Amino acid sequence: MNNVLGINALDTLTNLGVEANAYTTNTYTTYLYECTDNFYEALDEFMDYVQNPYYTEENIEKERGIIEQEISMYDDDPGQAIYMNLMKLLYHNNPVNIDIAGTKESIAKIDENVLYTIYNNFYVPENMAIVACGDFEPEDLLENIKKRITLKPANSKITRVYDEEPDTIVRKQTSRNMEISIPAFMIGYKDKIPDENLVRKELALEILGEIIMGKSSKLFKRLYDEKLITTGLSFNYEYGRTFAHYIIQGISIEPEKVVEEIKNEIEFFKARGISDEDFERTKKKIYGEYVKDFNEPETIASGVLADYFNNINTFSFFEEFDCIRKEDLIDVLKKLFNEEKKAISIIKGNSKEEEDE
Repeated sequence: MNNVLGINALDTLTNLGVEANAYTTNTYTTYLYECTDNFYEALDEFMDYVQNPYYTEENIEKERGIIEQEISMYDDDPGQAIYMNLMKLLYHNNPVNIDIAGTKESIAKIDENVLYTIYNNFYVPENMAIVACGDFEPEDLLENIKKRITLKPANSKITRVYDEEPDTIVRKQTSRNMEISIPAFMIGYKDKIPDENLVRKELALEILGEIIMGKSSKLFKRLYDEKLITTGLSFNYEYGRTFAHYIIQGISIEPEKVVEEIKNEIEFFKARGISDEDFERTKKKIYGEYVKDFNEPETIASGVLADYFNNINTFSFFEEFDCIRKEDLIDVLKKLFNEEKKAISIIKGNSKEEEDE
């Protein structure tokens, strides 16, 4: 974020009273800032450093050292380890099984030419999106953004090439030992790349997860009463252009037993079905959570951006609430939760050995 004068853009934004940051997901990189004042002054700086990068051997080497430290930190992070281990179980060739930060070996190969090549091909208007959330006049905001955009074509047509990914998983289970007080587990179900109504499917999985293992579920109460868990289970559906999977995770002194209980509960609902009462009650709860998300400008902006890159209109989720039926949940339940496409990642303490199945 340094410019040709050696001035760091973050310092400039901080002096304006602006909080700025950046992050990378499996599918896109985001630069963001939020403020209560000096919005357009911050926009000038923001657009300048995104559109006019300045790479030198010196600033690359400095950043490389920082990233190497981050990679070491991620290697020692149980939360990151359990997730990456699961991705390696689920995917043979898809790059989602590679840590976003890369490796110390891979970042050692990065130089000015590599960065400028990537920048000149991907950091172009046709491959970018801007989301603004706040008290604006939309037309005025759009005009101000247009004034600051540098229109330039990519150096070449962007062609994304991915190795073919089998439908099968790599292995069923892995276990790693790390410095952790309570063992953690993560279950993943590999899904086909979504080509149907993605919004409805995501909603169906949210409602389904809450019914089966949410804090008001019989499963949660049973596990809690037996002291197998002390906090709730979390679950979410992750997807991109080339991958999709459903994740269930939690912590427990007996992770294998909890994993087995979750499996049995899923099979129970497959056989018994879902009651109208559970469906309607949970549907209203999820709807309320969606409405609540619109209280936070940052949450709205990040959500809209993520949906944009998945070709989804964020507001279509509200429309789908009127259309989703109990049958949609049962269909997803039977198709996605396939034991042959399930993998389990566990992190334990004490011993230093790893086990694979």
